[in-house]
Amino acid sequence: MFATIEEAVADIREGKIVVVVDDADRENEGDFIIAAERVTPEIVNFMATHGRGLICMPIVAERLDQLGVPPMVPELASTHETAFSVPIDLANGSTGISAHDRAATVRKVLDANAVPEDFRKPGHTFPLRAQPGGVLKRAGHTEAAVDLARLAGMYPAGVICEIMNADGTMARLPQLREVSSQHGLKLISIADLIAYRRRHETLVRREVEAVAKLPTRYGEFVAIGYQSFDGRHHIALTIGDISDGTAVLTRMHSECLTGDVFHSLRCDCGTQLENALAQIADEGRGVLVYIRGHEGRGIGLLHKLRAYQLQESGQDTVEANMTLGFPPDPRDYGVGAQILVDLGVKSMRLLTNNPTKRAGLEGYGLAIVERVPLQTLATKHNIAYLRTKKEKLGHDLEINDLVAGGDPVVGPDEAP
Repeated sequence: MFATIEEAVADIREGKIVVVVDDADRENEGDFIIAAERVTPEIVNFMATHGRGLICMPIVAERLDQLGVPPMVPELASTHETAFSVPIDLANGSTGISAHDRAATVRKVLDANAVPEDFRKPGHTFPLRAQPGGVLKRAGHTEAAVDLARLAGMYPAGVICEIMNADGTMARLPQLREVSSQHGLKLISIADLIAYRRRHETLVRREVEAVAKLPTRYGEFVAIGYQSFDGRHHIALTIGDISDGTAVLTRMHSECLTGDVFHSLRCDCGTQLENALAQIADEGRGVLVYIRGHEGRGIGLLHKLRAYQLQESGQDTVEANMTLGFPPDPRDYGVGAQILVDLGVKSMRLLTNNPTKRAGLEGYGLAIVERVPLQTLATKHNIAYLRTKKEKLGHDLEINDLVAGGDPVVGPDEAP
């Protein structure tokens, strides 16, 4: 159904249009996308005729700043929103609306000798400010266009147009397939572009001086600091020689402030962290990677608290995430995988109950020779949470019949 990212990048390099569809959890819409360097009046006319949406120019923000093109709205409420800049025309052009004028405006923006006086505002070409980090920061068509151009070896800018049906409704995936087939265009998804970048780019770097011994109640670890592309700090706790090529006992632990620090009983995260450190220390060899940015399965601390409120009204963790507009588990383990590679880990015995985590790590060429269960004792506060993980997320769990202290486990309908 979808072309590969390599195929799409090759077409972008050759000056062809590709069709890019975003996630069903966002707009579930498709755009025509071409590298800005390759735009022509014929391309603009094609987009206007067959796309029918607004023709825009995604580009890195620093170029717009150089040309004195300000944001249309000073501060967006969310990075989820499209970052429109004030529309522009060529100062010496005609009306600015023709396909010829809009193509000429795009080309002038890319001209290294262009100055702010070369443009008039407002106009008919809509620049869009791409987020630094591209689709890894914001999974939108704006960032996809910039990323595709960059991957094709061209200036990080594109020209895009939403694809609408003849009746004025937005084209969804079935119609986008037809449009792509009719015009011989490659169809790709932003999700695949994100996965491609995570597999092929360096997402994290080791902070050379951020290494120290860390004595704990379980034993003495070596703490190694990392920083990912988004500025987040992560830590690996190692014990023994983990780079000798043999399978390493490994835990990939997602940040959970409420569970790890405040010892919340709503989840089993804190107990899993403690058990993993104890098992690794007992073995005398292993690594725990602590990944920041995974709070609440990746939705963030405040959204997690909102999800808790929804759970108090009867929803489970999956339903609460979806009510808030998030997928059940949006976490990605690319940063953690690259940390393991940097540490010299090639083969591991993975401490996890989560099959998605296993698949996420294997996608980076890491061999998982064994899944080591990480069981914790259910309590009346987390029994519904654990059952949801088992029944809806496929976690390999053996839920105990008794809670800590011997009290009967309450049913999910009775759980607070």
